[in-house]
Amino acid sequence: MMSIRLSILIALSLAVGCGNRSFSESVKMRDGVHLATDVYLPKGDGPFPTKLYRTPYGRTGLGVQSIGLNRNGVALVVQSLRGRQESEGIDRIFTTDGDGDLKDGYDTMAWVVDQEWSNGKIGTAGASALGIAQYMAASADPPGLAVLNAEVGTPNVYSDAMFQDGVRRYNLSHGWLESQGSLDFEARLDAHPTEDAFWASAQTHDQYGTVDVPGTHVGGWFDIFGQGTLDAFMGYQYEGGSGAAGQQKLVMGPWTHFGVGKRDQGELKFPANSTEPPGPNVADVYLNHYLDVDDPDVKGHPSSIPNVQYYVMGDVDDSKSPGNEWREADDWPLAAAPVRMHLQPGGGLGEDCPSGSDETTSYKYAPLDPSPTICGNNLKIDAGPCDQRSIESREDVVVFETGKLSAPMEITGRVQAHLFVDINRVDTDLMVRMTDVYPDGRSMLIADSAMRLAFRESPTELLLVPKGEVVEGVVDLWSTSIVLNTGHRLRISITSSNWPRFSVNRNNGLPYPESIEGESGPLTVNVHHSADNASYLEVPDPSRSMDDFTVCD
Repeated sequence: MMSIRLSILIALSLAVGCGNRSFSESVKMRDGVHLATDVYLPKGDGPFPTKLYRTPYGRTGLGVQSIGLNRNGVALVVQSLRGRQESEGIDRIFTTDGDGDLKDGYDTMAWVVDQEWSNGKIGTAGASALGIAQYMAASADPPGLAVLNAEVGTPNVYSDAMFQDGVRRYNLSHGWLESQGSLDFEARLDAHPTEDAFWASAQTHDQYGTVDVPGTHVGGWFDIFGQGTLDAFMGYQYEGGSGAAGQQKLVMGPWTHFGVGKRDQGELKFPANSTEPPGPNVADVYLNHYLDVDDPDVKGHPSSIPNVQYYVMGDVDDSKSPGNEWREADDWPLAAAPVRMHLQPGGGLGEDCPSGSDETTSYKYAPLDPSPTICGNNLKIDAGPCDQRSIESREDVVVFETGKLSAPMEITGRVQAHLFVDINRVDTDLMVRMTDVYPDGRSMLIADSAMRLAFRESPTELLLVPKGEVVEGVVDLWSTSIVLNTGHRLRISITSSNWPRFSVNRNNGLPYPESIEGESGPLTVNVHHSADNASYLEVPDPSRSMDDFTVCD
């Protein structure tokens, strides 16, 4: 949830000096709270279409491209969210922006279409928190909304920003709240650690059908909201209302949250072609088309842009390696074989079914000595693909890997680790990191994630783990696209901590904040990889047939 770095304050002053008009308004919401709002009108009598930014970060943090729209007959409206900057009220972290009792996004758009300078058409835009605000507002079906353009955002705040499969995304949520002066919101996390009714207005996965507008969705494989971008595209594209279904565009690059359009990501430098997909900028095309703007600098039509543009990562050291290219698709996810790479005795990883009867690999986890975070999908600490060898050498981490690949291996789609484990306490977390092991030994992170065992059957109810009973934990590593080159290895590491990316589980089965209260103690985790309990990593390979994979009995 970054602050948008490009300021247009000077450019706006120049625009106003050329005959444009600017003024500020205090826009009233349905509960009487007023939100600080700046309006920039183009030259002419109007009425005009409107490009709307709603932001917690300050109202000058916009893309320079907005000036071009302003000069081509588009009004710009920039509003501070509730409780931010000069806006009144209490900042409730997006829960007042969607379809709850308070509908700030809806009320703002209703105000815009009621202005004499407005022609009734609104396009929303912005990245990160501004993208979240767009998704929230769209779920309330606001008047005037004609198109949305979200970048590195998510439509689901609880599951993508606060708690991921029951584990708090500590660095993301705490770090962002602290930077915004909103740590008082953590009391809400204490009171609502599960996806209960409190979060309904900030979770839109059950409201895609109420969205009735076309949209563009831009994200990155290493972004904090990477899966959220994919979920928004799929939700609106396949479940949206008549104006949304079939009218969405998706762009996914090899990017971190702050690294969209850059080559350097983590400890890797991707090729020059990774900064943007070929062809016109999809957001510009959509805004111009659906707001009826005649901008000579924007070429293209929505129908000429692929539904999906995604970057397939590859070996960055070998210019002849497969991958490192943009591809196009009509739909997401791609048709792909769900290849099951089974954990093998001795640390192997392969498609063969385990044959032993009681094969396990064990590690001991101590909450007071958590495994540290090294990069990944982070916000306030280093992000992206980094070498994980120092993590993998710890005594509380177990590692499984393939042999050297004799042919390239593609993984494109959603990755899951199905782990059968038993523990000697009532609860813990499972953390999985998936890496691309280069021939020189670097173990470069592709994806990592977490799940809390006590939430293995329900996101709303703790189910403690009976001592010694084998249970299945499914760790969702979200989605990626990469081709592992010949001579590389695919590796996963398993442990119970990844701090401070995720909170530290004290193994006591208490509701959040589990890292603050109650008894704490180490535990032993036995990871099973036998014929009866065949743990595996499932990776989608679009180059193989849907029937071309092994399912163990």
